[in-house]
Amino acid sequence: MELNQPKKSDSFGRKEGTDTKPTSNMEALGEKTREDDGAEGKKNDEEQTQSEVVPHPHCDLENVSDGIDKFLSSLSAKKDDDDKENDVVPGDIPHELLQQFSDLVEAKLSKPEVDSSFLAAVSRLSKLKKCVRELKPEDSHPSILINRIGGIHERAISFLEEEFRLLLEDSRIGESDAKGKQDHHIQQTELSESIGDHEADFPGYSDDVVSSLNNLAKEMIFGGYESECCQVYAVARSNAFEESLQKLGFENHSIDDIHKMQWEALEREIAIWIEAFKKCTTVYFSGEKALAESVFSNHPSLSDSLFSNLTRGVLIQLLNFVEAVAMTKQRSAEKLFKFLDMYETLRDVVPAMEGLFENECGNELKNEATTARCRLGEAAILMFTDLENSIKADTGKTPVPGGAVHPLTRYTMNYLKYACEYKDTLEQVFREHSRLERADSTSRPSHDETQSFDDQNKSEPQTPFSLQLIRVMELLDSNLETKAKLYKDVGLSNIFMMNNGRYILQKIKGSTEIHDLMGDTWSRKRSSDLRQYHKNYQRETWSKLLGCLSNEGLNVNGKVVRPVLKERFKSFNQMFDEIHKTQSTWVVSDEQLQSELRVSISAVVIPAYRSFLGRFSQYFHTGRQTEKYVKYQPEDIETSIDELFDGNPTPRRRP
Repeated sequence: MELNQPKKSDSFGRKEGTDTKPTSNMEALGEKTREDDGAEGKKNDEEQTQSEVVPHPHCDLENVSDGIDKFLSSLSAKKDDDDKENDVVPGDIPHELLQQFSDLVEAKLSKPEVDSSFLAAVSRLSKLKKCVRELKPEDSHPSILINRIGGIHERAISFLEEEFRLLLEDSRIGESDAKGKQDHHIQQTELSESIGDHEADFPGYSDDVVSSLNNLAKEMIFGGYESECCQVYAVARSNAFEESLQKLGFENHSIDDIHKMQWEALEREIAIWIEAFKKCTTVYFSGEKALAESVFSNHPSLSDSLFSNLTRGVLIQLLNFVEAVAMTKQRSAEKLFKFLDMYETLRDVVPAMEGLFENECGNELKNEATTARCRLGEAAILMFTDLENSIKADTGKTPVPGGAVHPLTRYTMNYLKYACEYKDTLEQVFREHSRLERADSTSRPSHDETQSFDDQNKSEPQTPFSLQLIRVMELLDSNLETKAKLYKDVGLSNIFMMNNGRYILQKIKGSTEIHDLMGDTWSRKRSSDLRQYHKNYQRETWSKLLGCLSNEGLNVNGKVVRPVLKERFKSFNQMFDEIHKTQSTWVVSDEQLQSELRVSISAVVIPAYRSFLGRFSQYFHTGRQTEKYVKYQPEDIETSIDELFDGNPTPRRRP
């Protein structure tokens, strides 16, 4: 039921269309008695119950109210006079006027309608209640009158309280949308769509309803029912906030519940928390503050207190979730990113709330949020340390087939790539919270120790997080070097290091964030290492083959020794076939590296073979002897080289 509705009648005591003549002389009205008044009638009037009240047939509320206002004004004038302060005696009271006013208001209470005239009547009751309490108690009549006015006033206020509660609970815009609770496992995109309208209208009261709430609150507080008014408001708005959180999918889980959750479930809860926290701190809290200030516009201290208490309770509930998540044992490295999402939410949103709260409350909430954020920062540090531990713990003795990129390399570099998307946040975390690392951790070096890992990087500015990345890369390199030794073929060992080194370098070049953190010097050194692995591979694999094409030992006294020549061709064919058979199964997945290797091999082998063949093939008789020893033409060698590093044990060519 809203205030300020059109009146259905001009007074509480008349039905619509009834012609009641008002009394014009209010002073005479105060002295007039009813024709049927006697001792017994007077007694019956005093004992009337609400259902028996019958208003005076020759008066209406508007005219009686004028008389009440004059009476209250006269009392106020006497109080303002220092010589007559508190000198109010029973003889000054227009008993009949007060009785008539009480009758009319009590009759109205049988079928109350909260409009401006009713609120004005309640206001007069409040004033009368305060004033008549100051009367001298010699006369029994004022005492009975005080009790009656007090009883009517209490019933009127109770009705206003109920109306206040109903308006708060049932008058929100889009209330039908708030009835159904959504499953808290709903995806974030669906959440945003479902609450869009609700968010835009939060807290969801029309201007007319807010105005009505303000009028009701003002009368309740003026009538001495401040605590009741505040309690009704606090409970209703607390329930509304709880409902809003439920619409977002947020539930107030206990610490034990959170610690028992599987990661998939907790991950969903974290996403919901982020949505709820942002909505509360950027939309709901500001809307709630505006509502409290509007409803209690005449009492700013009350609006501040109610708003602070309500939002503090909601915020502490949200921060308790953060504390519980930060304490969870589920701290494996891949869970870092959800923790950083929560960290960023607290970091970015909380400062915007400072203007919403009074200094004391604001400082308390700021400290609570800062503490929660620090807990997340500490957890993030430990998670990153777990990445180091996972690298050192990977001690598998089975080499990757074909010398391909090791899964540890892929995992580490993809992890770092995603981590560096949070570069600014991780820089802040390591800068502010690294001193809080575990005291017994031996996996992380000190600042000075980390710098010694790569002396060439000292000329470039380094941050705590960039030093951490260098540390991770050093650990990965060390692990890969150990794994490379698992290959019996030294050439394959170099292919393995090339594959992993190229993968690492490409990931760093493909991420501006990682590249900026690692620095140009580090990247140049990595490229230099790759070139060295390439040289080592060629020396170990192709130098021996090229030895078969050497002129040394072929000429004796100026003549070609044909048996030696035959053995050279035979050795070349056999060795090349073995290389092709073996290295066709080796894997170089990076197309550029694969092409570089093939081109470099061709550049060394084919010219040497073509020259050797051109000089010595003439010493074989044409026909079967040539076919027996000259197995390959230069074009065949080139085709075979182009089949290397495919990871395919079946050659595409036919010898």
